[in-house]
Amino acid sequence: MIPERFEPVLRELAPLAERFRAAGHRLYLVGGTVRDLLLADGKTDFDLDLTTDARPPQIKACLEGWADAVWTQGEKFGTIGAHKKNLETGDVRPYEITTFRAEAYTDDSRKPHVVFADEIDADLGRRDFTVNAMALELTSDGDTPELVDPYNGAVDLLQRVLRTPLGPDISFSDDPLRMLRAARFIARYQFEPTDELLAAVREMAPRLEIVSAERVRDELDKLIVVDHPAAGLWFLVDTGLADQFLPELPNMRLEHDPIHRHKDVLTHSIAVVENVRPHAEHPAIVAGEREPFDFRITRLAALFHDVGKPKTRGYLPGKGTTFHHHDAVGARITKKRMTKLKYSNADVNAVTELVALHLRFHTYSMGWSDSAVRRYVRDAGPLLQELNVLTRCDCTTRNEKKAARLSRRMDELEERIDELEAAEELAALRPEMDGNQVIEHLGITPGREVGEAMKFLMEIRLEEGIIGDTEIRERLDAWHAAR
Repeated sequence: MIPERFEPVLRELAPLAERFRAAGHRLYLVGGTVRDLLLADGKTDFDLDLTTDARPPQIKACLEGWADAVWTQGEKFGTIGAHKKNLETGDVRPYEITTFRAEAYTDDSRKPHVVFADEIDADLGRRDFTVNAMALELTSDGDTPELVDPYNGAVDLLQRVLRTPLGPDISFSDDPLRMLRAARFIARYQFEPTDELLAAVREMAPRLEIVSAERVRDELDKLIVVDHPAAGLWFLVDTGLADQFLPELPNMRLEHDPIHRHKDVLTHSIAVVENVRPHAEHPAIVAGEREPFDFRITRLAALFHDVGKPKTRGYLPGKGTTFHHHDAVGARITKKRMTKLKYSNADVNAVTELVALHLRFHTYSMGWSDSAVRRYVRDAGPLLQELNVLTRCDCTTRNEKKAARLSRRMDELEERIDELEAAEELAALRPEMDGNQVIEHLGITPGREVGEAMKFLMEIRLEEGIIGDTEIRERLDAWHAAR
């Protein structure tokens, strides 16, 4: 008996299945779509992945006259893509249909070698985990699609067990990225890996080196944005996977030291990552009272924000453990690591800047003048919301009074930013005169002197706010005359 929640998907795919059936081919809904339908966790935005015994030219023939658009970039790997407008919803749905295949990596290869197969069981056996090695045949005899589950993925899904269809040494040898993908499944679905899987990852972690930095980066991004990534991050550290592509993570596992008063940095950092919550959990953002922030970038900044502590740890009598300048050191380490992982320049710059600025708020306890608030906003620039969220989430203390005090201070700072923003257009913080006005007023030519004048005017803007056209021109005249 197929659950009722399958019906919309089956109804959508029925015309396509009929085309494959008429052509003498078999068509299956496969992998994550089947898993998520079985989970019944409320998800409805499924990617529809299908597999078939048809070869790519035959797949294209079946799609002709049905699909609104077809693309063939993955044809050499057996994959044909298509777009089709759903007449019920009006949405345009992407489809990927792939010929049954078995693929493997050679010992030193970064790309899979693809071999087509003729049976669905062979295709399912090459998939990463049993919970993804299930298929629903859409072209079976009778009215009811048939669940194909040769590796008991449905049972593993019910029991929240993570294991591979074949031996994990075979699966991870074929595609070492699967070891990293396991971390995401552990975090996303609360799966427990089998002892056999854990042992294989610990032994084979170095094989991750044959996987491209781009694929590793993409998998890290997928992990960092799951609802609760902590279990997956600990899996990376405990199995030795992090040593292969993110050695700064295990390096932060500094022993908790109650005598010198510092907590384990890695435990704290992972807690900060967890503290960064999606927009839906921020009432002020949902209500439009606060600007949205980049969730992925802020989570990455939370992961890296204390990465400079191992290299800067010291001890001062009476003060305990110190980490002087770990923000600046951490920013350099972050930039180096993210660059190696082939993050975009925009991502590298954003996360690096947040790491460099993450301690800025903590001087607010001494009281900030309006000029200090302006400088905070100026330095954060377009990352102001991300910096504010990171700052709030950096508080992991169990001392309720201390946590409340930090929260109140952050509330106060944000209120002062709002007040100055309303009065001074703080988000567009700039001198009251632009370069052309300076040139015209002073009667000078473009050059170094104009840049120095703009710096002088910017200092006035930061220290005093907007002072008016007459006053700013008099100040500029006095500055120029003194030169």
